[in-house]
Amino acid sequence: MDWISRVGLGGFENHYPHQLSGGMRKRVALAQTFINKPEILLMDEPFSALDVQTRILMQDELLKLWSQDKACVVFVTHDLDEAIALADKVYVLTSGPATVKSSYTIDLPRPRITSEIRYDEKFIALSKLIWNDLREEVQRSHNVRRNG
Repeated sequence: MDWISRVGLGGFENHYPHQLSGGMRKRVALAQTFINKPEILLMDEPFSALDVQTRILMQDELLKLWSQDKACVVFVTHDLDEAIALADKVYVLTSGPATVKSSYTIDLPRPRITSEIRYDEKFIALSKLIWNDLREEVQRSHNVRRNG
């Protein structure tokens, strides 16, 4: 019951999965992930299938749960704003074969609210800086696909 409450699903404890929205199912998945108190979480684009509004809610939910348990989270995403909003460090990978091209320390205050932090001047500056680096890899990948 504690985890149902933590992920904001109080009142839905007797519902079946097919009775829950996509965002609610993601909250259940987050609870299932955090309930065992893992030291390391590997998350590969967990919110990519969600609409923008639900995605932002889930990012905030992840940050809230992380702040309680402090597990190490390796979060893979193609969404630069998501990476900056959630991370302490962002790694840019080469287009292929994937190696670390560069890394950036994200020195934004915590706790963070993802829908608000995006308007912070430091966030915007980091986004521009990382995008300039990432753009080269995106273009290289596009050229390989087009000419490959």
